[in-house]
Amino acid sequence: MLIDTTSPQREQELVEKLSSARSKINLELGKSIVGQKEVIEQILLELFAGGHCLITGAPGLAKTLLVKSISQIFDLQFRRIQFTPDLMPADITGTEILTDTDEGRRLVFVKGPIFGNMILADEINRTPPKTQAALPEAMQEHQVTAAGVKYSLPEPFFVLATQNPVEMEGTYPLPEAQLDRFMFNVVITYLDENDEVEVISQTTSRKPENINSIFTGADVIGFHDLVRKVPIAEDVIRYAVRFAAASRPKEKSSPSFINEWVNWGAGTRAGQNLVLGAKARALLQGRSHATVQDIQALAIPVLRHRILLNYRAEAEGMGVEQVIEKLKEFIPEKAAAALPA
Repeated sequence: MLIDTTSPQREQELVEKLSSARSKINLELGKSIVGQKEVIEQILLELFAGGHCLITGAPGLAKTLLVKSISQIFDLQFRRIQFTPDLMPADITGTEILTDTDEGRRLVFVKGPIFGNMILADEINRTPPKTQAALPEAMQEHQVTAAGVKYSLPEPFFVLATQNPVEMEGTYPLPEAQLDRFMFNVVITYLDENDEVEVISQTTSRKPENINSIFTGADVIGFHDLVRKVPIAEDVIRYAVRFAAASRPKEKSSPSFINEWVNWGAGTRAGQNLVLGAKARALLQGRSHATVQDIQALAIPVLRHRILLNYRAEAEGMGVEQVIEKLKEFIPEKAAAALPA
């Protein structure tokens, strides 16, 4: 049964539950994950906002373990799909199988691993575009279509995809249309020395502890509704829209460095995700409204996979994150309400 967030009393209960559980979340994740505070926060924000997440990191950085641990905390049905070159769309969505029934032989749809709450699309860029195309409908509409019949996916539904930035041989880069469906692109980097020592000490001296559930899937759906009710000023929304628009080359509001370095900028979904992420961040931090600072804090994970640089940027040693930081300087937060039209 879904949580009713329409009553002020129920909304207050959800806010209090989230506020009191923040330290519990860190405690439970600490049983298996060391460090990576910023990464954990971004994945939690995506979870509360109801988006999908692309996780980029080298092998051995606990990407799979992190996603599985978070699914246990929220008591979500976890499904892991290993993407390989020979994987077919039906291996993900499911297929019809000829089956003997009381009514005789008939085709019965057997659901694939996409029918879960939290789907880990492991090494998503190792499968061809034909198979990657099985995901957009599920991510956008929370349904799959097989033999002309639509099947609804369980709620809540999230796709967290991983990709390895090191071994690019034999990979198939995700098209821009599919990348745009991911709310965040979260980058996991190597731990510092002290955290790495702690990881090795824990994993070589004892078995991992069981992670306890704190929330339920119904709670997560309630948080989705609650996030959308977090107040945000029109000036802040306008700031998010103009921040995304400024990343597009040849727009009248675009700075000169965007025209020089960028082939393709962020679309409307970027502005939507900036605002939703800002609302979720305000809620997670116990604030009553979202601010420009929330937009700026999430600009890199929201935009880093939506801005396509050209060869000139690469030749001059410019990265996407550097371009986004320059955009922050180009659009000062105090000028959010006074930017030129």
